[in-house]
Amino acid sequence: MAPDGLIKPWDAHNEALLQNAHPPDWVNPEPSGRYNLVVIGAGTAGLVTAAGAAGMGAQVALIERHLMGGDCLNFGCVPSKTIIRSSRTAHEIRTAGRFGVCAGDGVTVDFASVMERMRRIRSHISEHDSAQRFGDLGIDVHLGEARFTGPDTVQVAGKTLRFARACIATGARAAVPGTDGLEEAGFLTNETVFSLTDRPARLAVLGGGPIGCELGQAFARLGSHVTLIHSHERLLPREDADVSGILLEAFRREDIPVLLNARILRVRASNGGKMLTVASEGRERTVEVDEILVATGRQPNVEDLGLEAAGVTYDRRQGVLVNDRLQTRNPRIYAAGDVCMRHKFTHAADAAARIVIQNALFWGRKKLSALTIPWCSYTDPEVAHVGLYEHEAQTMGIEVETLTRHFEDVDRAVTDGTEEGIARVHVKKGTDKILGATIVAAHAGDMINEITLAMVAGIGLGTLGGVIHPYPTQAEAIKQLGDAYNRTRLTPLLKKVFTKILAWRR
Repeated sequence: MAPDGLIKPWDAHNEALLQNAHPPDWVNPEPSGRYNLVVIGAGTAGLVTAAGAAGMGAQVALIERHLMGGDCLNFGCVPSKTIIRSSRTAHEIRTAGRFGVCAGDGVTVDFASVMERMRRIRSHISEHDSAQRFGDLGIDVHLGEARFTGPDTVQVAGKTLRFARACIATGARAAVPGTDGLEEAGFLTNETVFSLTDRPARLAVLGGGPIGCELGQAFARLGSHVTLIHSHERLLPREDADVSGILLEAFRREDIPVLLNARILRVRASNGGKMLTVASEGRERTVEVDEILVATGRQPNVEDLGLEAAGVTYDRRQGVLVNDRLQTRNPRIYAAGDVCMRHKFTHAADAAARIVIQNALFWGRKKLSALTIPWCSYTDPEVAHVGLYEHEAQTMGIEVETLTRHFEDVDRAVTDGTEEGIARVHVKKGTDKILGATIVAAHAGDMINEITLAMVAGIGLGTLGGVIHPYPTQAEAIKQLGDAYNRTRLTPLLKKVFTKILAWRR
C-alpha cells in the first residue's frame, strides 16, 4: 500500500516524514528462520513491544503497512498538540487585555504557517520511530500488508514469516457514521485534517469527545467559525456533569456554538460548501459549513488480517478479544493498544506493550487490570482523570467520600486568571485510600501525575496533605485536598481541645 496518499502537501517536511516512516526505497529483509516475536503494526504498542523484545535479545520482526509511528506520530498526539499550542498562543494574545497588556491591533493567525510548523515538528520527531532506527536495533522491519496464514505464520509482501509468538498492534481508525449524504459531501478525519493548508472559514465538528473538543476549540482559536455537534447531553460524557459544564461554559465564552442531544439527519453539498440538517433540543436547524470534521469515536483495525486462519477471535467494534494478560484465543498470539483496549491512549498502549513482552517471552502473568491509567483531554482548561468515578465505585458497591477543591480558592490559579476548574479526589469511606481523581485546570495533565503516583505507591490522601508544595502553585490544590481529608479525621473531642489550645496561644 502506498502511504503517501495521506501525506499532503508534498513539501520538504513531509518528504522527510515519509523517508523515516515509510522509505520509498525500503527493501524488506529475508525472513530469518523462526522469529521469537513477530509484531504487526508499528504504532506505539508495536514499536515498544518490538524494541523492548529486541533489547532483551529476542529475534524480532516488525510489520507496518502504512507509516511507522502510527496515529500518535502522524495523525494524533504530535500534530494535534502542536496546533493546539499555536491556538493557545492566539487566545492568550486576544485575551491579554484582562492582564493589563495591550495586544495592539488584534491577532492575525497565519494558518499556513501554523500547519507548516506542525509538519516540521512532526518530521523531526519521526526520526525516533523511523524504519532505519528500528532496523539498527536489530529488528527485521517489513513494510507491507500482513496477513496470518496459520496459527504460527504470517505473510507480508509475498514472504512467509514463522513465529513462536506474535503481537497484533494494528491500532484503530476514525469511526464514520452512516449519515445520509455524508460520504458524498465529503469530510475530514484525524487522518486528513492535518493536511489542510487553508483554514476552513466554517467548520462543523461531529462529536464532543476528547478529539472533537480539542480540535474544535483549537480551530476556533485559529479563526474558524466552529459548530460542535454532539449526540450526548453533555461534552466529554464519561466525565462528571459539573466537569462537562465547566468545559461547555468555556466554549460559550469563546463563542463556539455547541448543539447537544443532536442528531444529523442528512448532509448535502451546497454552493461550494456543505449543508447539515440537525435535530437538536426538539427542533431542526440547518448548519452550513465549508468542512466537516468527523470525531465520533474509534474503530479497531481488524479487517484483512487473516485472524480466522490464526484462530484469533475478534469483534468489529471491540477489536481483538484478549484476556487480562492480553492473550488471544491462540495462546501464541497477543494483542496490545487500540486494536484491543478500551482505553485508547498512547501511554496505555505503551504500558500494554510492556505487559506483552513479559507475558509472551518470559512466562509472566502481568495483568492489564492491574494498571493505573490516567488520561487527559487537552482542551483549555484541560480535563484529567485517573481511577474510578464516584458512580463507578457505587456500582461496584464501594462506599466513597468525595473531596473537591475549586481553583477559585487556590491563590496561584487566581493570580493566573484560571479560576475555572476543580480538583476532586474520591477515597474509600473510612480510609484515605485514593480510588480516583479528576482535575480540571490549565495544566491538569501534569498535575494528575502526583495523584497517579500516590495510587500506584499506595500513598493515602492524608499523606499528600503533609507533602510540602512550593507556594504559590496550582498543585497546592492537591495538598489542600489532603488537608481537608485530615480535618475530617478530627473527632469532636479533638476539635474542642485544639480550639482551646489555639485560643490559649492567642
